[in-house]
Amino acid sequence: MALASSSEPELAPRIVALIPGYNEGPRIGSVVRAALEHLPVIVVDDGSSDDTAARAREAGATVIERRPNQGKGAALRAGFRQAIASGYDAVLTLDADGQHDPTEIPRFLEAAAVDPSPDLVIGRRNFRAMPPIRRLSNELGGRAFSWAVGRPIPDNQSGYRLVSRRLMEATLGSDERGFEFEVEMITTCIRLGGTIAWVPIRTLVHLCSFIRIVRQARHDVRTPLA
Repeated sequence: MALASSSEPELAPRIVALIPGYNEGPRIGSVVRAALEHLPVIVVDDGSSDDTAARAREAGATVIERRPNQGKGAALRAGFRQAIASGYDAVLTLDADGQHDPTEIPRFLEAAAVDPSPDLVIGRRNFRAMPPIRRLSNELGGRAFSWAVGRPIPDNQSGYRLVSRRLMEATLGSDERGFEFEVEMITTCIRLGGTIAWVPIRTLVHLCSFIRIVRQARHDVRTPLA
């Protein structure tokens, strides 16, 4: 994405927040309102059976409704297509359950405001703040993935990230429906010769959020690809 210099504010990139959500009615409104303090918002309601879509619209988001539920990867690509069609230069993705703090959006915008700008800015979580088992699994997984791609990737599963238009377009042909898509996005960026940047973030993980993640992952792996 082409970013403007300070002398050319009219060329500043158009960036939109993209929030995929599944049955997040009680939480989506507050996440949308907080994100709107910084960016316009697109919410992809991925087959929810509750009022996620209605609550997101009430909060001020543009909403894409998909039926049936197809997984986070498919929801993100639907949002990418909408963002590209609307002329955005990049999207900033964050989760609908409140585990990503929207007040940290400026960190991503600052990281992208360089020349040349990175194709991918990933929010790097503090694994030391996690329970021991999760910390160990994340650290071991990160080392294995870094070895596989031949460069340091300190956090390959964080969903809080800024994605350039070029990288969005390159991922549209993926058939990954679940959380694996976010890992694949990193390898796609590397294959493109793109630059990856990192910003430190807090991750507000609650037990109910973790249970939803586990349930969604189980749904994804049990659903055959089309």
